[in-house]
Amino acid sequence: MFKNYLKITWRNLVKNKSFTAINIAGLAIGMASAALILFWVQNEVSYDRFHEKKYRLYTMYNQSKFDGKLWSWNTTPKPMMKALKQDYPQVDEASRNTAGSFLFSVGDKRLNLQGNFVDPDFLTMFSFPLLKGDSHTALNDMKNIVLTEKTAKALFGNEEAYGKTIKIDSVDYFTVTGIMKDLPNNTRFKFGYLMPWKYWEKTNGGEEKNWGNNSVQTYITLKPGITEAFFNARVKDITRSHSDIKDIDVFVHPASKWRLYSKFEEGKQVGGKIETVKLFSIIAGFILLIACINFMNLSTARSEKRAKEVGIRKVVGAGKSSLIAQFMGESLLIALFAGIIALIIIILSLPAFNNLTQKQLFVPYSSVSFWLIVLGFIVFTGLVAGSYPALYLSSFAPVKVLKGTFKAANAAISPRKVLVVTQFTFAIVLIICTIIVKEQLDYAQNRDTGYARNNLVYTTMSGDMSKNYRLIRNELLSSGAATAVTKTSAPITEGWSDTWGFSWDGKQETSKIDFNIFNTDGSFTKTMGLKIIDGRDIDITKYPSDSSAIMLNEAAVKVMGFKHPVGQVVRNGNSKYIVVGVVKDFILQSPYEPVKQMIIQGPSSWFNVIHFKLNDKLSTAQSLKLAESVFKKYNSEYPFEYHFVDEEYGLKFQDEQRMGTLASLFAGLTIFISCLGLFGLATYMAQNRIKEIGVRKVLGASVIGVASMLSKDFLKLVGVAFAISVPLAWYFMDQWLTKYSYHVEISVWVFIVAAIITTVISILTVSSQAVKAALTNPVKSLRSE
Repeated sequence: MFKNYLKITWRNLVKNKSFTAINIAGLAIGMASAALILFWVQNEVSYDRFHEKKYRLYTMYNQSKFDGKLWSWNTTPKPMMKALKQDYPQVDEASRNTAGSFLFSVGDKRLNLQGNFVDPDFLTMFSFPLLKGDSHTALNDMKNIVLTEKTAKALFGNEEAYGKTIKIDSVDYFTVTGIMKDLPNNTRFKFGYLMPWKYWEKTNGGEEKNWGNNSVQTYITLKPGITEAFFNARVKDITRSHSDIKDIDVFVHPASKWRLYSKFEEGKQVGGKIETVKLFSIIAGFILLIACINFMNLSTARSEKRAKEVGIRKVVGAGKSSLIAQFMGESLLIALFAGIIALIIIILSLPAFNNLTQKQLFVPYSSVSFWLIVLGFIVFTGLVAGSYPALYLSSFAPVKVLKGTFKAANAAISPRKVLVVTQFTFAIVLIICTIIVKEQLDYAQNRDTGYARNNLVYTTMSGDMSKNYRLIRNELLSSGAATAVTKTSAPITEGWSDTWGFSWDGKQETSKIDFNIFNTDGSFTKTMGLKIIDGRDIDITKYPSDSSAIMLNEAAVKVMGFKHPVGQVVRNGNSKYIVVGVVKDFILQSPYEPVKQMIIQGPSSWFNVIHFKLNDKLSTAQSLKLAESVFKKYNSEYPFEYHFVDEEYGLKFQDEQRMGTLASLFAGLTIFISCLGLFGLATYMAQNRIKEIGVRKVLGASVIGVASMLSKDFLKLVGVAFAISVPLAWYFMDQWLTKYSYHVEISVWVFIVAAIITTVISILTVSSQAVKAALTNPVKSLRSE
């Protein structure tokens, strides 16, 4: 019997090649799209879940009130780690973590590489396996270093790196005591090497005991059996018990939530990346559902063609269950073919998808569990797609069928129409959301930054740059490479420092306001193209007293309540500063949020970056070549590495750009799959009404009239789908936009554009078959009558 069913199934598929092709194509594209999204979702969910101690692994968080709000952040004071190990018996292991950059020299090879400073426990806390070396001792000595495979290869090529010596910053020599397997893509950590925390202390003036400087991440593992709630109740007061700071609480955040639940509001966890993961999981489900709906619609549309087969089978004794099994078998066979094609699509498109999502997703060919999941996915798709057609076709009454009185139902609200509306509702919602995401992105990108990004370049200070800064500055200007130069504490696109310790006349004692801190030595406003709205720039060469000068931005003037800010005194502990100027607000951090209050300090501060404005009278390449010669002259040991500010600023939008591109891609695929089904239905309906079309043409109907008659029913369904999709899309996007302080308003034109796109695509899809049917010679269709 099974062999007979298989023969009949194959015969039916071959007999109706066009419908079979549409079904397989729709299911294949739907399955491939859903699978790619699920690959991405699985990667996101798996972040830092591979650590053996993941259920005991935590990062420390601070919590305090600023500006009337309760804020949570994961940078902590450096002495916290030792206090945790000494005073809290519940803590098993602990390590600090902060980034560093050094010049590595091996023979004639010099590379400027990024890595992390950590404590020895780091290697036993996290499951980053060492291919060479002992994780318990690899970082015990101050001059030990652990390299990743990639870094070891970059420095030593194919030579054995373990046990070799590396020169660091032309000053110290380190021994390679570990070779670490390259970090997986699904971890929060990004480093090329690990150096002992002891070396950080050596190069930064010894052990820091300041509990007010929150600048490192602190990780711990708790002893088995210690719960998060139990430990939080005890660690809450650690800062108060070790310092004079009385308004900061401390808590732990588990490794299982680092990636997906990193957002806090008023001290409560309110989500994070999980929102995007849920959104794309829903999109994957709907794309697969739409592909299944295509199959259902096309299968039930051809019900009259298969009614006689069902009637005869029932008369000769076939039960409903055997008919259901037959039709489900057909669905599973089509799903199998579609699954094979989907796998080919995935393999071919995965490199492009990885490039788009910045992932390293791959097909695990050797994994048995993967192939079992693939098989389950195919069976699930086949069962979902074939369930309704199997039940529908097996329910036909044999008497009506064999008497020729059977007619497929054509109710005003039929399941088929509901399915078409469902398809297009989701597709239209995606189109509307894509347009709004693009509009919001354009809105943020076009927001005035407050400074001139064009031709603005920065380089991180290293080696002899600090010592030779004055010479570098003067020669950059005299050579014509740059028109303005300044050194700063951070790039103009990032905020590296903030504090709440400032006070001024009129400030309320209970008020705690956090300020961004930005340091500069002079020519700051000229180099950045900032607008001074009151006073002047800091200039130590003209005004020797400017060693204690500061500038404020507009937001700072507002929160401080100054009517005449220039000349005002601002204090930070025992230090006193004089306001010499006010600059127009400029975007330092998020372009989606209001500009935060900022204090710009003078030349007595610390510096990490040199900004310079390229000479626009020369080509970019010429200016950079001149600049490189200057930096090589005064900092010869280090490679000249630079960043364009406009490119760095553009990185602030990469998450939204990626989301918008993915939404556009899947919106397009959803529309395409829906149109495949619409095309199939239109083809069938045209064939089914061929005699009616012939009669109408004989009676004088025009081609346009016949095409309109065949198209209008489908366009009505698309219209209903649009009416349903508008409030849904508006609700979802209104919720999404609320997370941005600066956002677009949802305008009517978005819905008009979506309506036009959907209508045009639907008309083109349906009319191609409608016109073809209308152009058919009526003699051919009426010959049998």
